[in-house]
Amino acid sequence: MATGTKADRPHWQACLDDLRPGDTLIIWKIDRLGRSLRDLVDIVAVLETRGVGVKSLTNGIVDTTTAHGKLVFGMFALMAEYEAAVIKERTLAGLAAARARGRTGGRKPKMTPALIDKAQRMYDSRQFMMAEIATSCGVTPRTIYRNIRTDRATAPEPSLRG
Repeated sequence: MATGTKADRPHWQACLDDLRPGDTLIIWKIDRLGRSLRDLVDIVAVLETRGVGVKSLTNGIVDTTTAHGKLVFGMFALMAEYEAAVIKERTLAGLAAARARGRTGGRKPKMTPALIDKAQRMYDSRQFMMAEIATSCGVTPRTIYRNIRTDRATAPEPSLRG
């Protein structure tokens, strides 16, 4: 199934492969060419560097084969750049506000302090394999390694009897 939201669009790729310098890509509506204004600007810029024009049948204002059309599309590009900057500013402001309220992003850690303590005690006892420790805590061995000390400095030394 191919949709406009996926970056890998085989028919679109085939169309791009067929375009040659001097060609004009005729589209029904300008919004059908890109998934966002930024995407649209990027696509037209790539086509422009390849010497391919873009003309919309229903939006007479978009025709990059003329000086007027290039001007209008340049304004689109500026609006897209502005839109991206505003979205970035809002996102950063939202993250800062959330941090100020004590919120942190991301997934909750699987290893609670109690589980870390349990895993450390099991490891230090030298009676359990790492896979057993991980299973008892409901995580992978890699998670255990990330959360416990394995330098054995805190572990009791085995008794030496001679």
